[in-house]
Amino acid sequence: MIRPLSRTALILDIVGAALLFLVLAPMSLVFYGPVTDNPAVGGAAIVILVFASVLMSGAVAIGRLAPGWALATAWAGAVLQMIAGFGPLPIDVAILLVLYATSAWGTRRVLWWGFGSALFGGLVAAVFMVIVNGVAFGTGDGWQKITTGTLLLVLSVMALGFAWVCGLLWRVVLRARRTRSAQLQAESLAAEEQERVRIARDMHDVVAHSLAVVIAQADGARYAAAVQPEVATEALGTIAQTARGALSDVRMLLTQLRHRQGDGPQPTLADLEALFAQVRQAGIEPRVTVDPMPPGEPPAAIQLAVYRILQEALTNAIRHGDGAVDVHIAWLPDRVDVDVRNTVASEATSVPGGHGLIGMRERAQLVGGSLQAERRGAQFVVHATLPIGVSE
Repeated sequence: MIRPLSRTALILDIVGAALLFLVLAPMSLVFYGPVTDNPAVGGAAIVILVFASVLMSGAVAIGRLAPGWALATAWAGAVLQMIAGFGPLPIDVAILLVLYATSAWGTRRVLWWGFGSALFGGLVAAVFMVIVNGVAFGTGDGWQKITTGTLLLVLSVMALGFAWVCGLLWRVVLRARRTRSAQLQAESLAAEEQERVRIARDMHDVVAHSLAVVIAQADGARYAAAVQPEVATEALGTIAQTARGALSDVRMLLTQLRHRQGDGPQPTLADLEALFAQVRQAGIEPRVTVDPMPPGEPPAAIQLAVYRILQEALTNAIRHGDGAVDVHIAWLPDRVDVDVRNTVASEATSVPGGHGLIGMRERAQLVGGSLQAERRGAQFVVHATLPIGVSE
């Protein structure tokens, strides 16, 4: 199986394999060459050794590109080396590098092929070295051969297995990096989605409230234009003021879309009086009671949640209510209770719903609170409980 590999990485692997051949192949020839007077070495054996060195160096060159093919090629070179009668050589470092590549970058099947070949290769190498030692350096008794063979087997398997384990550790590191990268990407996408939802919720709160005030004032101005021009003029002024405020808020939200680093100024409890004034200008009289008062400066997230919940509840009162609306805010040591009640207009056939109620519930949930909105007889009641301190 061929893995995707960048051209730069492939060139580096080829250059590294070429340097490996140029350095270790001559060392192998010197180590077992004619200068050692080794009778096992002849001209044909030297040619086979060079060819085996080419195979093993080539296996290193494709170790990351095709680990499976690299494993087969490296062991083919090792078999040729043994056929020529050579024991361990410096060029055999290539086999260790290929075993590392199989466990680091190979498929699951190639990974275990590499493990199996390390065990089997260690066994074959140990047996071969015992035979070569017996041919070249004399034979010992049976126990000596068994002891020597066992020692060589352990050393061979340890060397080959160490290379395979090192590659496996690098494989784990690479997988952990990919997992972390995917996790960070998922977290980034989730954060972006939450930001879009938050801005959409703010946009709904601003636009819905402002349009409700504008519509109420426009209807009043239309009826008053003929008999009370001054009332119509005042209503038009309220419409203009409300529209300017809404435009400013929308611009702020759009700025947040372009520049995510800053959230910009958010409404606080100090802005509630302006909100109540807008509701009065729309023809609805809010009867507001705050008891008990805030014990100190509430968290900014709580202030924003209280403002937005009141804004949406009062917007619903303007659109669906009839007459006054009762607002009660109770700042307790561990929570704040917000209660909004308005009489539902007789011609209203349904209770408020849609994005507004969803947005209010989300506002409450974001700070660890809860919100209920329901019709009770002739009244529509919105009640929110927000814990103080949970959001910070």
